[in-house]
Amino acid sequence: MIPRKNLLRAIQKSISQPLYASRNFIHRTRSALSYHIYNNGKSYWPETISLFLTYKCNLRCLMCGQWGENGAFNEFNKDILRQQLTLDEIKSVIDDVRGFKPNITLFGGEPFLHPDWFNIIKTVKDAGLRCNIVTNGTFIQNYAEEIIESGLDEIIFSLDGPEEIHDSIRRIPGTFNRSINGFLFLNQLKKKYKSKNPAININSTIWRENYRNIQDIVEIAHSISARGLTFHHLLFLSKSTVHQFVDTFYSRFKQKPTDWIGFAWENPPEIDVEYLISELNQVKQSKSTVDISVFPNFNDEEIRRWYSQFDFESTSYRNRCQSLWMTAYVFPDGTVRPYHSMNFTTGNIRENRFREIWNNDIYRDFRSHIKTHKKFAVCSKGCTEFFRY
Repeated sequence: MIPRKNLLRAIQKSISQPLYASRNFIHRTRSALSYHIYNNGKSYWPETISLFLTYKCNLRCLMCGQWGENGAFNEFNKDILRQQLTLDEIKSVIDDVRGFKPNITLFGGEPFLHPDWFNIIKTVKDAGLRCNIVTNGTFIQNYAEEIIESGLDEIIFSLDGPEEIHDSIRRIPGTFNRSINGFLFLNQLKKKYKSKNPAININSTIWRENYRNIQDIVEIAHSISARGLTFHHLLFLSKSTVHQFVDTFYSRFKQKPTDWIGFAWENPPEIDVEYLISELNQVKQSKSTVDISVFPNFNDEEIRRWYSQFDFESTSYRNRCQSLWMTAYVFPDGTVRPYHSMNFTTGNIRENRFREIWNNDIYRDFRSHIKTHKKFAVCSKGCTEFFRY
């Protein structure tokens, strides 16, 4: 349900967002019971549905598995890149799922590039559901008034470091100031309209360019009144592991999950692990108005192994995947997928309702396989959801 390693993080969220936490607890309990009770792959309804609004993004961040140097989306043709979920399709999905009250996360690409982002949020909120958006922050200033009007609950902002570092990783000068000024303006409007929402939460991926700037990132989080800051360990896999996984997956499921190639590296990143461990321990122990966490919440020995080699198995987590019982993604072509980083399809909302897809034969077979085998070769270094549930 919730790994013991993640309990403190969950408690912090429950204090600041009690209704959200109580709904999540109910969902996770029922889904966890499904995992343990059923051997046929059947599951209770998901806690979160992420709507992958568009493949398009205005940035080309270095470490991104989508649009980075080795990103899977670089090979997409124009027809694929033009695909996007329509407002009517999203309304149909929300009407279908509103009864079991999942959280809705708007994802991409950059979701603010979708022309109907405002009406999509309104659709979700009018259905009484929680709505989050994962963004690079570059459109916040332009849309600040509309964001507050939409009723959006939470913005999850990707931050890489202070200005020079952030712009270097994002590969477009001015990105940092554009994003930070946007959040400062948004905070002014929240005060003006006496609104607590949207809450600002920051995700910062640890990377060779920014691991010496941990303290700087904390200060930036304070400067924009972020509610939370999560440092994410970098995802990376060996090319041999990815290619072998794609072949073995195809032999079993007759689909090729080639999106994982975006996480394939030649060598592990060049990081002074002892320095990183020291910095992370300092920020975790510091008193702060920002909830600071590290995810996955590895111990020091695990962090050393994580960054020094490709093969990894945690000694503090259970090394099994439950996310198939908890989450789902709907992609721009209407396909429903278990993971955002695996182009494996279980159905399509343009052909069937989400409720029909969630426990169809393909999904149940996939869950049964995972329950038996616990994980794939790529899971422990290529997917943070592996450690979330």
